[in-house]
Amino acid sequence: MADPINKLRTVICVGDIHGYLTKLLNLWSNLQSQIDPDSFNTATIIFLGDYCDRGPDTRKVIEFLISLPKRYPNQKHFEAKETWKEYAENEEIEGWYKGEGYEKMHLQGRIWGGWFDVAQGIDCKGAIFDAAPTFGSYGVTHGSSELMKVVPEDHKKFLADVVWVHEEDDVSIETQEGVKHCKLIALEFLKAKDVSVPQVTGLSGKKNVSDIPEELTETVVVSGHHGKLHIEGLRLIIDESGGLEGNPLAAIVLPSMKIVRDTDNLS
Repeated sequence: MADPINKLRTVICVGDIHGYLTKLLNLWSNLQSQIDPDSFNTATIIFLGDYCDRGPDTRKVIEFLISLPKRYPNQKHFEAKETWKEYAENEEIEGWYKGEGYEKMHLQGRIWGGWFDVAQGIDCKGAIFDAAPTFGSYGVTHGSSELMKVVPEDHKKFLADVVWVHEEDDVSIETQEGVKHCKLIALEFLKAKDVSVPQVTGLSGKKNVSDIPEELTETVVVSGHHGKLHIEGLRLIIDESGGLEGNPLAAIVLPSMKIVRDTDNLS
């Protein structure tokens, strides 16, 4: 019988959900099946971001995430100024939103709510961020300013309160040399709220994302966003689905490094 005093804390990092409620529910069920109840019910669970777009059920995904603190009280869940003027030359090319309230919107909001020119050869669901299904999940058409009125206040508060980078001081991870205790940095959203803030290119862009910056040596760096599952040393990229309907939603469980997917058949 394991010594509860020396029991290592369970940390679960969930990849990009992209509005696929069924995948999320199946993954959650599989996590419950794979982790002993005491560890699961007291786990630190980090959702790595991209809750919306592409999939059809953004509204229900957010409702599920909001419900977790009441359903699992012993778990820990981690989940504008005018920033667009200097990029205004891209407005017409990228089809930014220019409806009601656009003057005070963040750059990403204007791009997300606008219409991208599909004639440029990129297959998008409305915006370049594939935002049309998210609007649809709230019962309005893509780009409609009515979205601001129909999104429930608790959804707005949840999204406003989501952290961009989450840090843990002592996370256990199993390596070939044995259990290692590290700091963990989870990048839940890879774009700063204020676009004037410098970004770590290797983590926020598409290049060199497998590398760990020198300043984060001996730190577990985990993120979603990149449309792949990549486990190399302390660098963990958990986004096997990439928001595509046919790809599985994955999570990694620490310290065991076990990958759990929504498609796992555990019966």
